[in-house]
Amino acid sequence: MMWDKNTETMSRAGIESVQLERLKRVVKHCYDNVPFYHKRLTEAGVTPEKIKTLSDIQYIPYTTKADIRDTYPYGLFAVPMKQVVRIHASSGTTGKPTVVGYTKQDIETWSQLVARLCMAAGASEDDIVQIAFGYGLFTGALGLHYGLEKIGASVVPASSGNTEKQIMLMKDFGTTAVVSTPSYALYMAEVAKDMGCSKEDFRLRLGLFGSEGCSVEMRSEIEEAWGLFATDNYGMSELIGPGVSGECRRREGMHIAEDHFLPEVIDSASGEVLDRGDTGELVITTLTKECFPLLRYRTKDITRLNYETCACGRTHARMDKIKGRSDDMLKIRGVNVFPSQIESVLIGMDQIGPHYQLVVRREGFMDTLEVKVELTNGDLLERYGELQELQHSIQYKLKTVLGIVAKVQLVEPKTIERFAGKAKRVVDLRGKE
Repeated sequence: MMWDKNTETMSRAGIESVQLERLKRVVKHCYDNVPFYHKRLTEAGVTPEKIKTLSDIQYIPYTTKADIRDTYPYGLFAVPMKQVVRIHASSGTTGKPTVVGYTKQDIETWSQLVARLCMAAGASEDDIVQIAFGYGLFTGALGLHYGLEKIGASVVPASSGNTEKQIMLMKDFGTTAVVSTPSYALYMAEVAKDMGCSKEDFRLRLGLFGSEGCSVEMRSEIEEAWGLFATDNYGMSELIGPGVSGECRRREGMHIAEDHFLPEVIDSASGEVLDRGDTGELVITTLTKECFPLLRYRTKDITRLNYETCACGRTHARMDKIKGRSDDMLKIRGVNVFPSQIESVLIGMDQIGPHYQLVVRREGFMDTLEVKVELTNGDLLERYGELQELQHSIQYKLKTVLGIVAKVQLVEPKTIERFAGKAKRVVDLRGKE
């Protein structure tokens, strides 16, 4: 099932022709209308006329989140405010929020892109979709909302939190698809169980998950808990919100809307563009945004691109599930560690739940990693021998995957904090104790 079959099955030559035409247009748009980009491009010796082939993108400097913060709030807007119909922002972890704007056409483009990924995942006009993302400045909720309405689905804007009410609505309304973070989907399943509900009490068949990483193991846990088909999608406020890419029913990578986004993969340290098929940091140029265009934006997300035609028939490049973020990567005793690697070990193991927390400390001149994991049965804390055996088993599996020894702490059920939004897995105590 495709939203726009002609576009989604274009030949590689066709895709690149569209990309080049739009790249030339967006570079000129930025050069003419954004003082920041006019200065940045001029200093790099780039005029719009210099872009003659797709490879000429190499002459354009990268844009970073720091650039967006330095031009807060509207310094990167490329249209007058009277043309801006929507303003969103992401809170980020420090400092001022990242502010983004949309024209009427941007909103229409966004809706079309989300409709595309929702249909690729299997959503249809027959679905009742409950959105358990927080509404407000966050782009996730309204992005999915407009796209799902575009395909004719019935949307329940439940927002995040008030989990017992979420469960009630899901049951009473006959919700068939849910939008949330993967971690919140697991938490809702936990609450539903505490309320005496089983997955047979619901009509859920599809999960449209995003806003945080989801390993294959975590996906299986969600599917088992809810009896649905879970899919992953990718986006960020700076690029447009959700709608950059999403999984089809094959789930062999997330299809990038290459007619609207030009992806590259680079080495995070050197900034060098890597060969196709190599793993590195994803860089995106927005090709059609009017209000907030970005040239070669460094997402800091680590992934790999696959340009082979998917078995579903779609020809646009697919990106692997995000391995982690270059700035979230932990360096423990010289070894690069991504939270997603740890999650893949923990999820699905007997006697422990899917909720975990990573605590990083500095002892002397060495960084240490402690992995806190919930038990499914708190009685095990009283059985020292079995507890120690489980700890050693987890420790061994982590060492096999990570190459380092991590301390494992097993804690009572439901003692690790739950999140309605993006889960905060890492507690960095270096320099704070």
